Amino acid sequence: MRTPLSWEDYELIDCSEGERLERWKDIILIRPDPQVIWKTRKKHPLWKKANARYVRSNSGGGKWETFTRIPAEWNVDYNDLTFHIKTMGFKHTGLFPEQAVNWDYMTDLIKNAGRPVKVLNLFAYTGGATIACLKAGAHVTHVDASKGMVQWARENAELSGVSDKPVRWLVDDCIKFVQREIRRGNKYDIIIMDPPSYGRGPGGEIWKLEDEVYNFVSLCSEIVSDDAIAMFINSYTTGLAPSVMQYILGSIMVPKFGGNVSSDEIGIPVTSSKMVLPCGATAIWQK
Repeated sequence: MRTPLSWEDYELIDCSEGERLERWKDIILIRPDPQVIWKTRKKHPLWKKANARYVRSNSGGGKWETFTRIPAEWNVDYNDLTFHIKTMGFKHTGLFPEQAVNWDYMTDLIKNAGRPVKVLNLFAYTGGATIACLKAGAHVTHVDASKGMVQWARENAELSGVSDKPVRWLVDDCIKFVQREIRRGNKYDIIIMDPPSYGRGPGGEIWKLEDEVYNFVSLCSEIVSDDAIAMFINSYTTGLAPSVMQYILGSIMVPKFGGNVSSDEIGIPVTSSKMVLPCGATAIWQK
């Protein structure tokens, strides 16, 4: 399992009985996590001193319960990257800290390329990968269907000092965008995708990862440059093994471009147990 090693402003303190105890800079949050099925004792004192806790409702959804006043939003740093954080609906904070291990991987690929690199970030959310790639010197096209998430990503770029770098911010359906890029003949050296497990499009279209991902990767292979570097697929779908994504990449990308594929779980070290909480998977094709 791959884990980020450079977090100072984020810490997974403990996890038990379906919940995480986390530190986001100096704010302590308790959030639900379906992977946490064990029932170890919640001995750490901060379980009783959290600033806020997300509580699920029996009728669906949930809400944040705040125990002390917390800011509407605050910032966290990862190395030379800075991100806005806030308590959102459905337990989120606007950042997936385990993805830092992939930001580091992408940064190394771009810096070692020895040439200009074009990156396409699909389902790009609040721009963690976009900001890391811009910082490394790439030209990035950032695509997400949510106007609010794209605006948040732009704010993160400004915080990280890369808002003047070569980047396109696009509010668009990712499938339709890739189809148009095929027609336009545009190509990319690195493609990153972080598709949802389940979602609905603006016209009511249903996206289910296990049904759609093969066709979508095949579509994206049409906009891979002749001098391509890598393609990344992130998955948070419980029960979908990393090797499934690896097999998809291997069956589509290797026959067309050569190279190798790999996959692994990604996770976050847990301070109290000295173990690692699995937080999804990444499959990587690399030329």
